[in-house]
Amino acid sequence: MTKNKIDVVLGLQWGDEGKGKVVDVLTPGYKMVARFQGGPNAGHSLVFDGDSFVLHTVPSGIFREGTVNIIGNGVVIDPVILMDEISKIEAMSVDVDKKLFISKRAHLILPTHRALDAASESAMGKSKIGSTLKGIGPAYADKTGRHGLRVGDLLQPDYREFYEARKQRHMQLLQQYPAYESPFDFDAYEQQWFKAVEELRRFPFIDSEIYVNKALDEGVPILAEGAQGSLLDIDFGTYPYVTSSSTLSAGVCTGLGVAPSRVGSIYGIFKAYCTRVGSGPFPTELFDADGERLRSIGHEYGATTGRPRRCGWLDMVALKYAVMMNAVTDLIMMKSDVLDGFDTIKVAVAYKDGDRILESFPYDGGKDVTPVYKEFPGWKTPLCGLRRYEDFPEAFKQYMAFIEAETGCRIKIVSVGPDREATVVL
Repeated sequence: MTKNKIDVVLGLQWGDEGKGKVVDVLTPGYKMVARFQGGPNAGHSLVFDGDSFVLHTVPSGIFREGTVNIIGNGVVIDPVILMDEISKIEAMSVDVDKKLFISKRAHLILPTHRALDAASESAMGKSKIGSTLKGIGPAYADKTGRHGLRVGDLLQPDYREFYEARKQRHMQLLQQYPAYESPFDFDAYEQQWFKAVEELRRFPFIDSEIYVNKALDEGVPILAEGAQGSLLDIDFGTYPYVTSSSTLSAGVCTGLGVAPSRVGSIYGIFKAYCTRVGSGPFPTELFDADGERLRSIGHEYGATTGRPRRCGWLDMVALKYAVMMNAVTDLIMMKSDVLDGFDTIKVAVAYKDGDRILESFPYDGGKDVTPVYKEFPGWKTPLCGLRRYEDFPEAFKQYMAFIEAETGCRIKIVSVGPDREATVVL
């Protein structure tokens, strides 16, 4: 019996690094793709054959022939959003029924979770986290508080009693927000929710931890797909401006039920610059014409929310921290082409905090620091049509070499455009 290891793709910044494209590009080398955490607050964008598509819950290997896709136990699922997503995938002539499996242990996002999310965020006033208001946080809170409703519970004939008990508990919690008004029609959404649950039953609900480990034992190549980014990790991100799950490589073990010794290559994805959606520290954020230029050229708007992303130069302090925390084996650099026209490109190599110079990522995420920059000459050459390292301009090669030297990791893949073909494997 051949024992395989599970490879991992995850983001090294604040999310939106381009994980969907990378998973889609890597999938031909795998027979199984599995999401291990997060919920429909994710927005994994794929561009191929002249079309673009955004996935929120379904793994990004769904469009590749012969690939099994698993929604793991670490994911939280909104049946309405998931079934809407599936219907759009099926409209592209993809036979989802034969390719998608859902963990019985994955938790469900209830309509009341969405209401609690909106009420809590509204009550924070100026201290808002920047939630996507999809009910992610309350769903994970119920999971850790042992009040959650799981996919496997839908197989029980009395699951509606389970649902009602949790709904009533949430309604009592909502009474703590007397000024709160629901941003959506709750009764209508609840009807949609039950309808979506019935539609969801046509997919196999599996013991995913057994399924994945058996596949590894049989030598099946598996790719684990993360959502959000390392700096949004619930423990090691810029708390409290973080997501509600473990976005690091360690989250693969709890999110899919595999032992640490079964994790293989860890592909860390980062943009050639930085972006962030929502509130929280962002040391290299730009408020000038360069920041607006990055946003405009990079089309930096949230794939899930449509919100303008905050933009800034690459933060090497944060990147080295994320590489360390994930034990990254290979780097993947995205959106390199966005920097094509800049005369000078900057990278933060340290932070200044008063009279102190910080070279390690601080506990507060660099809330009040000033970045110390190293400048690089721009390459002033369009990268989008290039497909070989040998054809890259020398200034771009120097930029890559600096990143590799600082992180101690090789860059395995460079993205030079949004399409799956605009990818250079080194």
